[in-house]
Amino acid sequence: MQVAVSCSGLRKSYGDVVAVDGLDLEVCTGECFGLLGPNGAGKTTTIEILEGLLEPDAGDVEVLGMRWGTDDRAIRQRLGVQLQETQLAERLTVEETLRIFRSFFDRGRSVDQVLRIVELEEKRSAWVSRLSGGQQQRLAVACALVSEPHLLFLDEPTTGLDPQSRRQLWSLVLDFKAAGGTVLLTTHYMEEAERLCDRVAIVDHGQVIALGTPDELIAKLGAEHVVEIAFQPDDPEVDDWLRRVDGVENVRRERRGILLTVREVHRTVPALLAGLRDRSVELSRLTTHHATLEDVFVSLTGRHLRDE
Repeated sequence: MQVAVSCSGLRKSYGDVVAVDGLDLEVCTGECFGLLGPNGAGKTTTIEILEGLLEPDAGDVEVLGMRWGTDDRAIRQRLGVQLQETQLAERLTVEETLRIFRSFFDRGRSVDQVLRIVELEEKRSAWVSRLSGGQQQRLAVACALVSEPHLLFLDEPTTGLDPQSRRQLWSLVLDFKAAGGTVLLTTHYMEEAERLCDRVAIVDHGQVIALGTPDELIAKLGAEHVVEIAFQPDDPEVDDWLRRVDGVENVRRERRGILLTVREVHRTVPALLAGLRDRSVELSRLTTHHATLEDVFVSLTGRHLRDE
């Protein structure tokens, strides 16, 4: 497959703080690629370097077969960028905003086409300040789509949106990809990554610590399910016994309880209940769910994707 974005040995520091630490990445043409990680992991710094907004301290970057510093104008003509915080002029209308962004590019879609794509036709004459949060995010994506880009950068595009607005943006991304576009996405939402991304890279401390399709990364846990339990009285010594329960692959403690990664939940739960009964331990909570990308991240780093 052709490569749309690649970087190797990417480094960026702010004083003593290392934001990106030798990161290697390759995004294929036509895929939706996700960067996942907690706040401060280096995702936004990485994406801003790839967008040409920041210069790296070291490393090699190639975007659509071109390089920043020599092919800047040609690259920008083929990019669509939605920043983590898009500040649009509040006293301009939706149509005026899109006309300004369209004027930056040699080619692209008409304003009418973009309004139809993002379903903002009825808001054509509305001030930006009068739009809802979801409508403002769709307008930000519209500004990124007006050039009919080959490559679309989306930095946490659905943060703070209600579920309906989030799914509207998902549809926009999937339609763009279905038309042959390439997407590089950062997100804190696991459902979003699993729904949209062909491959994901989990980033922590400025480095890629895991890479693959969502299914591949989840499979690396060695278990398909997570069982969460809490019981009274809480006895830390029970952890060693839990690791020996049939089907348990891993045991970890969190504030809300104990999480077990298991292969076959229908075998493990009966064995777990029988063992706790023999030990005179009373369960206060038991829930199960399919293993997710967040379980993968916690297993690798001990932190949640939304940890500060």
